Amino acid sequence: MVSLEKHPHLRSAAALAAFGGLTAAAAAIGARATMQGKGPWYKALKKAPFNPPDWVFGPVWSVLYGAIALSGWRVYKQPPSLRRTAALGLWGTQLGLNALWSVIFFGEHKKRAALVDLGVLVGTVKAYMSVAKTVDPTAATLMKPYLAWCGFAALLNEEIVRRNPGSDPS
Repeated sequence: MVSLEKHPHLRSAAALAAFGGLTAAAAAIGARATMQGKGPWYKALKKAPFNPPDWVFGPVWSVLYGAIALSGWRVYKQPPSLRRTAALGLWGTQLGLNALWSVIFFGEHKKRAALVDLGVLVGTVKAYMSVAKTVDPTAATLMKPYLAWCGFAALLNEEIVRRNPGSDPS
């Protein structure tokens, strides 16, 4: 058996695969919730005129998820420190909040609660970027498009809440 401790390149590749796997798992949770909950409920919602067509979301998220995984891996590769540990904790938290949004919005049809999740997600991504910048500036930069997209998603979500004032399910 090959020891990863004796082969830093293999260890780095294994870590990259782990970050990719965690990110893919979050994406799969989100995709499943979206596919199961989208249907007639989503089609009936009044959306902003600038809401992109459905086909845009898959390619955009594919690129963003790649950048998210790469960012986390870059931070992980840096020497152990309290800042690195904090950044990795924030990275994991934002990934969980990311997956949770689809479950709340599409799975549970709770558009207001999903908007709250997005607010916390944006704050967590900003905090991650702030800490990651001190560990690996490129890792922080990789998250800029994701932060922008989350802000846009919050605007879309807010417009759905505003244009569809009925109460969310309990």
